[in-house]
Amino acid sequence: MSPIHPLDERLGYRFDDRVLLDAALTHRSARGRHNERLEFLGDGVLDLVIAEALYRRLPEADEGQLSRLRANLVNRDALARLARQLGLGEYLRLGSGELKSGGKRRDSILADALEALFGAVYLDGGFEAARDVILTVYHDLLAGVSLEQARKDPKTRLQEYLQGRGLPLPEYQVLEITGQAHEQHFRVACRLADPHCEAQGEGSSRRRAEQAAAAAVLQRLERRT
Repeated sequence: MSPIHPLDERLGYRFDDRVLLDAALTHRSARGRHNERLEFLGDGVLDLVIAEALYRRLPEADEGQLSRLRANLVNRDALARLARQLGLGEYLRLGSGELKSGGKRRDSILADALEALFGAVYLDGGFEAARDVILTVYHDLLAGVSLEQARKDPKTRLQEYLQGRGLPLPEYQVLEITGQAHEQHFRVACRLADPHCEAQGEGSSRRRAEQAAAAAVLQRLERRT
């Protein structure tokens, strides 16, 4: 059996074939077997597992609503955020150019590596093992999913929440833009008249960062009601 890798505990899964794990963590800019094929495989497995989870959790949702919810859960921003929570960046193998340009922090590289990791688990342990790992990684996101999220985006829901209570509309401010022109990362603040409800969001576009910030503000408001 292969030695224990630090990711084993975080994933709740121990690889028998360490070569698969190494490949999943290797970007195409590095030498050796890289993770693009595993990413392709993991993407398909992830779509199926999340589709099934949503189907079972939301029996009242129609096809369009399920599709929108799945898209929100498996997009690059969501995958990159989960990869950061796992500390995946510290284990990635990149070429010198990617290392110098901050590749271990880049959303696209983190998201692709996480999908590759799911593909590697599938090949190493089968579908049930991959399903268990994905559901573990996605536990908090799936626990918070609701049909309401499929109907309207967070910015729209926040605006309607405030308008319904006669409160001023939120203001959004870009706090930081990092990365190269073709691979930018945005950090945005969403501010209300109540300073205790301010929150920040991040994403690969200003719109996605604003949506993430609005969702965080909504969570704070909902906890107070």
